[in-house]
Amino acid sequence: MDADQRRLLATMPLHAITSTYGEPGLRDRFAVEIASWPAADRRQMERALDLAARVHARDRRDREPYVNHLLRVAIRIMSHYQVRDADVVCAALLHDAVEDHPAELAGSGAGQPAALAVLAAEFGPRVAGLVGAVTNPPYAPDRDEHEQYREHVADSLRDNPWARVIKASDFTDNGVGLIHTTGPRLHRLADKYAPLVPVLREVIARPDTPLDALAKEHILAQLDRAADRFAALQPDPGQADTRRGDGG
Repeated sequence: MDADQRRLLATMPLHAITSTYGEPGLRDRFAVEIASWPAADRRQMERALDLAARVHARDRRDREPYVNHLLRVAIRIMSHYQVRDADVVCAALLHDAVEDHPAELAGSGAGQPAALAVLAAEFGPRVAGLVGAVTNPPYAPDRDEHEQYREHVADSLRDNPWARVIKASDFTDNGVGLIHTTGPRLHRLADKYAPLVPVLREVIARPDTPLDALAKEHILAQLDRAADRFAALQPDPGQADTRRGDGG
C-alpha cells in the first residue's frame, strides 16, 4: 500500500471502502489506524484480528465476509470515536466470537464460559470481560427473542461504560448500515433494533461513558439517522402488517 492509497483510505467512509476495495481495503485501513500505536499494542490487535478472521472464516453477512463487519466496528472506534485502548479494539474485533463460535475457541461442546476463558488467557481478563458484556446469552425458547436481546443489552451496558462504546459501533454498523441489507431480513432487523435506539441514546449520553463530547455527538447523530431508517421500514399504521410470513 503506497502513501497515496493510505491517505485515500484514511478519508473514505467505511462502507465506501467495503464496496470499493472489500476486505483487503478494510484490512489496509485497519493497518493505517494502528500504525502509530506502540508495537505491543499493534501485535495484540493483529492477533485479535487473526483469531476473529479464523473463527468467522465461513461466516457471511449478506454479500460480504463477516470479518468486514468486525473490521468496521473496530476501525470506527479508533477513527470516529478517537479511542486508543488496545483492549477495547481487541474486544470489538472479537465481540461475536464467543456467541457464534464457542466450539472453535474452546473445543467441541464448549459453551460461552469456556470460550471466554480462552480469550482471558490469550488477551487478558479485561478483553474477555468486554466481550462477555456484549455477548448475547442463550435465549429462553418460550419468550420473544428480540425482546430478550434488548433486555440483555440494556442490563449489560448499564454498569459497563466501555462495553457501551463497542455496542455503539456495532449498532451503527447494524442499524445505520441497514441500507446495505437486502431481502426479508431488512424488516426483521428494523423491528429488532428500532426499540434499542432510546436505550443506547441514554447510556451514551451518561457522564461516565468514556468518550469526549464530539464522539458522543457523532454517535447520537448516527442513532438519529438509524431511527429515521427504522421508521421508514415500519408498516403504515393504516395497513395490515404482513411481514410475519417471512419466518420472523
